[in-house]
Amino acid sequence: MTPQRFFPSLRHSVLATALGLSLASAAVVFAQQPGAPQASPSNPELASPAIEQRVDALLSKMTLEEKLGQLVQYNDSGADAAAALAANPESHNNVNSMQLAEQGLLGSMLNTVGASRTNAFQRAAVEKSRLHIPLLFGADIIHGYRTIYPQPIGLAASFDPDLVQSVSHMSAEEATTAGIRWFYSPMVDISRDARWGRTTEGAGEDAYLGAAMARAYILGYQGKTLSDPESVAACVKHFAAYGAAEAGREYNTTDMSEIRLRQDYLPPYKAAIEAGAATVMSAFNALNGVPASANPFLLQTILRGEWGFDGLVVSDYTAIMELENHGIALTPAEATRKALLAGVDIDMMSHFYDTQLPELIRSGQVPMSVVDEAVRRVLRLKFALGLFEHPYARGTEVTAAVPAHRELVRRAAEESFVLLKNDSALPLTTETKKIALIGPLADNAAEMVGSWSGAPQLSDIVTVKQALETRTRQLGGSLTYAQGTTITGSSEDGFAAAVQAARQADVVVMALGESGAMSGEAGSRAYLDLPGNQEQLLKAVAATGKPVVLLVFSGRPLVLDWAATHVAAIMEVWFPGTEAGHAIADVLYGDVAPSGRLPMSFPRAVGQEPLYYNQFPTGRPPRNIDLSQPPGGNSRFFSRYIDVPNDALFPFGYGLTYTQFAYSMPTLSRSIVPLGEARQTGKDLIHATATVTNTGNRTATEVVQCYVRNRGASIEQPVRSLEGFRRVTLKPGESQKVTFDLGFPELSFYDAQGHSVVEATEYTVWIGGSSLASQEGQFKIE
Repeated sequence: MTPQRFFPSLRHSVLATALGLSLASAAVVFAQQPGAPQASPSNPELASPAIEQRVDALLSKMTLEEKLGQLVQYNDSGADAAAALAANPESHNNVNSMQLAEQGLLGSMLNTVGASRTNAFQRAAVEKSRLHIPLLFGADIIHGYRTIYPQPIGLAASFDPDLVQSVSHMSAEEATTAGIRWFYSPMVDISRDARWGRTTEGAGEDAYLGAAMARAYILGYQGKTLSDPESVAACVKHFAAYGAAEAGREYNTTDMSEIRLRQDYLPPYKAAIEAGAATVMSAFNALNGVPASANPFLLQTILRGEWGFDGLVVSDYTAIMELENHGIALTPAEATRKALLAGVDIDMMSHFYDTQLPELIRSGQVPMSVVDEAVRRVLRLKFALGLFEHPYARGTEVTAAVPAHRELVRRAAEESFVLLKNDSALPLTTETKKIALIGPLADNAAEMVGSWSGAPQLSDIVTVKQALETRTRQLGGSLTYAQGTTITGSSEDGFAAAVQAARQADVVVMALGESGAMSGEAGSRAYLDLPGNQEQLLKAVAATGKPVVLLVFSGRPLVLDWAATHVAAIMEVWFPGTEAGHAIADVLYGDVAPSGRLPMSFPRAVGQEPLYYNQFPTGRPPRNIDLSQPPGGNSRFFSRYIDVPNDALFPFGYGLTYTQFAYSMPTLSRSIVPLGEARQTGKDLIHATATVTNTGNRTATEVVQCYVRNRGASIEQPVRSLEGFRRVTLKPGESQKVTFDLGFPELSFYDAQGHSVVEATEYTVWIGGSSLASQEGQFKIE
């Protein structure tokens, strides 16, 4: 198995704009460049000549109203509407989706649940409409349909793209039995601010890891071919830089340099496009003053021009209507014109395209050719998916967790857990007879799956209490349970029972953290502590002197500074999914050694946010200063806080297990690389190798990580950046050499002109077990 190298190849940008140009102006400059190279189509299936012939034939028969119908998306409406798959604000668009389907005036639907409903709408479209064009059913399937696996932030902690690909395909297998052929996933937004609720839906703070995860989702969802009845079209969202919302506040604006955009935020989107993603969702946010859903620089210049994207773009929920709130459109017509001309093909729920485009076309404000091309993109996808041949839900509908899928989601949960602290409290031994299980998340099936959790049956979900009761009984022990408090409550009525249970136990397991609704969309938090009075409960139990194992359930990094110094063990378990309890028991008892590593830095205080490991250096770095002490004397005038250290409490890439690993110094294949050779984009330039050894007494998996720093460049570069990783399982005393191949993608950066370049500079390479890796080697490009 070779180290993971999923960072997309970096093409030279043909955009010759200065950073001061507006995004709209940049799009014009790009379009006007004579002979500007265009990338190859990103998905060959969508570029098939055979499909194009069928599209041409069908398009020639369509009326304007039928064409516009393909460009609008509504949910299940009317008196017979099924329960919504995901929570969204009321749209007030007052459309009758069934009637539109019968008239051939509806192209796609969102979050319509169950084969009976999708088949009913599909029959209306296929059997009653004039041209019999099938509907495309999309859904917010983010981390499983019926059999639920960890949320994406938890999957990212596994550092296991193969696992992500497997669970993604599993969810597609289940959902297609309900007629769903389009997932609004993956969310690949980089998030460096834990206050942002949708952190839970992504891969965290790092572009390299994010790109690896993005690629894995696409390969899992779409399989070998879109035409496979078990495949779904993936939708990469939210394009772009939605995760950089100011202050971590949902839907807030984003503002950044083009260098930061390209270097830190775009790589996961690009990796997904290069993997063949069929669709993209435009974001809610504005980027540098231009809303993403009316942004030609993003949707035309970069997405289609530079990356060759040949799929369709769908707006987020009512995002086109919201252009009026952004203030760049004064009327629905103006919002419609700007969105469509920028490159948004499908209007999700705004009810603007079908009502505003007829007059815009008649008046010449929107060319018919633009509408036709948008319709073509929708029809290409429907043909590629095989919907004209197989429009209905396939096979027997999956309505509950699939027994055969439980082992996979259990393994996914086990790999996602990150052991943050362990003062010899774990693993639990057979001598541990009396366990106290305390906390509002200990026996709470609904909160084991988190937000955007598909359509699980609560009776299928295994809680921590259920699993530990079974395990302790098998081992001849006992489990005492006390809820203690609620997730957000303030009452201390349950504290006494919790403290009493702790006093009678050999060890205490506490299940604390967030509710699923506290993260996800519209789940931004200004405070990152344990919510309600959970920390007070933790302090009361810890005061008994019994060893406390803290299980943290959350969709984001939390502030755990008190717990880090007062409890024996801490394990971040995210929201684990259907097999939550079994997976937690497996790791607590040492059947499985924890192998997760943090995809985001955990802060000491919320005031550190946004916090990320690959920061830029400053002119006054606080070297050789104890930042845990207030400044004084010669320690004040440096880049620091006066009341908390700069670094993370638990940094990116960090995670413990039940053994220890040691690393040799990295060896590099050469010390000097000629500049001309370094500029060859398809060649490995340096082979960096280190030996990792399991020095403990248990078999375990290490995530070997490679970091690179570039010094002497024309543009300031981060203090280090992840450029490779590999999961390695070693027996006690076993060693293995791990080599990372570093080439142009790993060593290049973006210059002020938006070009991906290498220069004559010095590089440091670290190989180790986290972003704090200290074993290093150096080489030069000259």
